[in-house]
Amino acid sequence: MDTDKRLRKAVQSYWNERGRNKNKQIEGGRIDAGTRGEVTGGAQMGAMEVLVADILCDAGLNKLDIRTRTALELPGYYRSEKKWDLIVVSEGQLVTAMEFKSQVGPSFGNNFNNRSEEAIGSATDIWVAYREGRFGKSPTPFLGYFFLLEDCDRVKTRVRNKEPYFKVDPVFDKASYSKRYELLCRRLVLERVYSAACLVMATNSPKTTLTQPAEDLSFKRFEAALRGHVVTFMGSRKKSGKN
Repeated sequence: MDTDKRLRKAVQSYWNERGRNKNKQIEGGRIDAGTRGEVTGGAQMGAMEVLVADILCDAGLNKLDIRTRTALELPGYYRSEKKWDLIVVSEGQLVTAMEFKSQVGPSFGNNFNNRSEEAIGSATDIWVAYREGRFGKSPTPFLGYFFLLEDCDRVKTRVRNKEPYFKVDPVFDKASYSKRYELLCRRLVLERVYSAACLVMATNSPKTTLTQPAEDLSFKRFEAALRGHVVTFMGSRKKSGKN
């Protein structure tokens, strides 16, 4: 599998889908505020979901156990359930749950905190549900977080912190939004909020250019962690006599 080529195609598909959604809004005589018209309609991350599903199959999972469109709800602890972007349930056991998120301009500042809170909240909820036995005797699942960030000048501009009472963590001092997303993804993994995270930046253009600003957050590293988890899961099933 040429993962690098597939990744580029998946990201290009993301931009193409956003453009198609916006055109449908125009043709229908209705435009949502800001860039909302580009995301209304969904399916922007469809090609990325297919890529990850193919990696899971290649690692040994049954394609029928991988869900990307329907039946994506998993129980929570602070709420009854949450719909993930991709899940794998095999032989009654939760193998993985993933989020595919993105951020484009111009409102990086308005959305960074929302994305952060969403990522932390979703993972915290499912981990407590796991502790409380909502997934039966499933082994520890793999939680994956993939983030696509628009590569543009504004996302690389230094941002001032607001500190009316207390100083923020020095790592955020004048850090751009691209750097802040990098720190977010890295710390989500460092604190074991997610099993692995990936940060990809891409230009919004007919022929997009991809960059991966951090080696520890590269798709290659993300894929390796995912494959490793599947191998471990399949091995545990063989030992238990399920295969």
